[in-house]
Amino acid sequence: MANPESLLLTKKLEGKVAIVTGGASGIGEATASLFADHGARAVVIADIHDEKGQTVVESIGTERCSYVRCDVSDEEQVKAMVNWTVEKYGQLDIMFSNAGIVNLRGMAACIKHAARVMVEKHVRGTIVCTASVAATRGAMHRTDYAMSKHAVLGLVRSASRQLGEYGIRVNSVSPSAVVTPLTCEANQMTLKDVEKLYENSFVPLTSLKGIVLTVRHIAEAVLFLVSDNSAFVTGHDLVVDGGLNGLPHRN
Repeated sequence: MANPESLLLTKKLEGKVAIVTGGASGIGEATASLFADHGARAVVIADIHDEKGQTVVESIGTERCSYVRCDVSDEEQVKAMVNWTVEKYGQLDIMFSNAGIVNLRGMAACIKHAARVMVEKHVRGTIVCTASVAATRGAMHRTDYAMSKHAVLGLVRSASRQLGEYGIRVNSVSPSAVVTPLTCEANQMTLKDVEKLYENSFVPLTSLKGIVLTVRHIAEAVLFLVSDNSAFVTGHDLVVDGGLNGLPHRN
């Protein structure tokens, strides 16, 4: 017989409808699966990698998971994705704006159109954006990336104030170095090679010993931000960095 407490834990998102951009792999895939595990009525995977996206849908279950092709750099595609979700499932409760590369443009479009339908449907929804530890640290390299992630925090904090009157919460999650397919592609390395790079880095990536950051850790943080456990949390950047920002900063 199942533990009553474990059954209760799976109900954090009962009846909720969620969109996860960049949901075909990495942080997005892990978060979409966790949303489903916690009772979400529907999870929409939005990505540009069709085959991977369909694989995620099949792993979660086609009865409550769908795939929509969406390039978040195109606002019209974002608008269409959100409208499709509401037409199919009747509402939108959660937007996890996670797709990378076009960090600010895509996230601004996701917040705009998610908020639009939440207000129209009188839904006290939640929006979470993926930022980065780079959002609060200067950079010796990849200045454009650091600038875009700093801007994400400004977007989240401004949106949280503007949407608060509708009961819509807007937050961000900021991971430190975590191995994802996007990381591998950016470094032109295999998954195992990137893992070894992080493990053997001469720059400390965490003050915690015996643990390595995984996409599951980030997914758990996002789950907290979209659940009622954080009902009074908005405009907040939840940093998941193992104490990295407390370590000496070297580039």
